[in-house]
Amino acid sequence: MPPEDVAELNLRELRRYVERVSDRWPISQALVGGARVDDANGAPPQRERGPEWVVVLVSDFFDGVPWLERVYQAGSLWDRSEMGAPADVHCYTEPEFARKREQLRAVRDAADRGIDVLAQSA
Repeated sequence: MPPEDVAELNLRELRRYVERVSDRWPISQALVGGARVDDANGAPPQRERGPEWVVVLVSDFFDGVPWLERVYQAGSLWDRSEMGAPADVHCYTEPEFARKREQLRAVRDAADRGIDVLAQSA
């Protein structure tokens, strides 16, 4: 579900970030959730915020790349100053994403209630 007010989420920089990562690994899904997206979806201010940004990147090209290396490289491309906070970056192949979506609430929330950056680019 797209947030009510995606304008305040700096979609331009989110797209640029996905493009930077895609220069290394072609991305099939780029989902963004976290407290900023929850804010745009109208979440009440009195809540535990959690990470400001949760980024879930899915690419079959991650296969064979150690998970920590994927996360480190993709995370280093995030522009914290432009986005106002660091991102909790998750990098998965399709099968890993299917498992992690079931196992990790942050990944599930980004998939269910976050922004599909690639769909927003269209």
